Amino acid sequence: MFARKLSIHLKPNTLDEFTKTVETDIVPLLRKQTGFQDEITFAAPGGSDVLAISLWDTQKNAENYDNNTYKDVLGMLKNVIEGTPKVGTNEVLNSTFHKIRAGVAVA
Repeated sequence: MFARKLSIHLKPNTLDEFTKTVETDIVPLLRKQTGFQDEITFAAPGGSDVLAISLWDTQKNAENYDNNTYKDVLGMLKNVIEGTPKVGTNEVLNSTFHKIRAGVAVA
């Protein structure tokens, strides 16, 4: 499993709008993507910095999303983000929720 990390700086007072956009527009779009597993977002209350982590079954599917659909997601967020989000990809080594250990999915 692979994690795609997105560090976002929000415009002032847009955390609620960001959250609503993720829930109503972005997550439904992600669910249609091949290999998408989960989306987790983090923010301090009232904060302007957000970390969004999407989980993918393979690195290839994460890269396909990045090369194709990610630009649509950026468009959905254009009213709430400042600057360009920073993107990174990592292999998931452990997840109790997804039953992953040592980088291998457990059935």
